[in-house]
Amino acid sequence: MFEVKGRGASGQSLEDQIGQDEDYGLKPMNCPGHCLLFSSRRRTYRELPIRFADFGALHRNEISGALSGLTRVRRFHQDDGHIFCRPSQIADEITASLQFVAMVYKTFQLPPFRLALSTRPESSFIGTVAEWDRAEDALKKALDNSGQNWTLKEGDGAFYGPKIDVVLRDSDGKEHQAATIQLDFQLPRRFGLQYDAPMPEREILGQPLDESESQEAAGPVTPVIIHRAVMGSIERFMALLMEHYNGRWPFWLSPRQCIVLTVSNKVPGLRAYVDEVAEAVSGAQRSGQKVTAPVKPQRMDSQMFAVDIDDSDRSLSKKISEAKRKGYGMILVAGKRSLEKGTVELDMTALTSFDTARQLLCELAGVDAVGSGRCVQLTPEMMRRYSCVLSEHYL
Repeated sequence: MFEVKGRGASGQSLEDQIGQDEDYGLKPMNCPGHCLLFSSRRRTYRELPIRFADFGALHRNEISGALSGLTRVRRFHQDDGHIFCRPSQIADEITASLQFVAMVYKTFQLPPFRLALSTRPESSFIGTVAEWDRAEDALKKALDNSGQNWTLKEGDGAFYGPKIDVVLRDSDGKEHQAATIQLDFQLPRRFGLQYDAPMPEREILGQPLDESESQEAAGPVTPVIIHRAVMGSIERFMALLMEHYNGRWPFWLSPRQCIVLTVSNKVPGLRAYVDEVAEAVSGAQRSGQKVTAPVKPQRMDSQMFAVDIDDSDRSLSKKISEAKRKGYGMILVAGKRSLEKGTVELDMTALTSFDTARQLLCELAGVDAVGSGRCVQLTPEMMRRYSCVLSEHYL
């Protein structure tokens, strides 16, 4: 828990210079900062829910024996979100958060996850039993509405509120907590957070108000905080992804999306053509090239892709073998015939979700042109369009 102290807090002197005679520390979590944002001005019930998000670096002094690769580190980044809501909004916000988690994990093609509800500890909890019962009922309702199986962990909640854990299993069978959704009644009280609402007695109990009652005299009510992390620690999440994909990343996420291979270095003009192909597909000017046009900022909605070139003096079969071993999603081959026709040959068989990716290419180029997907004749412009389609479908 936190206590509010320092410049501007109750009983503290305002005479200290900013940046002088002050203590600094490494930030362990984002909750206090978001509470200060909420309290920066007066709030009313019509503004809620208010959602803050933060991807900043956090620090935890984990004991050395607990540190393990990327899964447990002392400095990490978390997709931290805090939802300040009315008691009557808890169920809807929890449901929306669970839907958000399901959408994100489906997009990353992760295996099915496990949901676990942790309830009030037997002792050493803060708040009243009635508050805990209302909170747990709201979480159970949201879990039932999610349509997913969930388990109950009696007495395993934090001392300040119940929580929902999303548990993923890695390739070795070990379980890791990824997402977490936690209710918190105590932190808003510690920071003195309030919003104005009519009939505060009913508002606290989460009872809805009709239009006539909304005109009643307003009073202060303490909001509820929902701590929400979809991926949790980004470092741990990346470790799970690396093990899950086992070197075969989806095209939209891959650091090696595409490579252009030359058949022979003896073809005049082929190297310059390969540069043009790479630039057309990637959407960015190749590094090392002379800038001839005026420099302009990229459009905010422009898509760019990682396109490498292998023009080494080796056989084409060795280049292709190496490209597949390195995990390139799409392999383009350019030779004398490609130069004459203004095309490249695409091998897309290394793409994940191959059947879906092939169907999308058939819609662009036609079934006959695609064939097995191993040697597809495409123009650089068509390759660019196909790359954008794959990215838009998160394949």
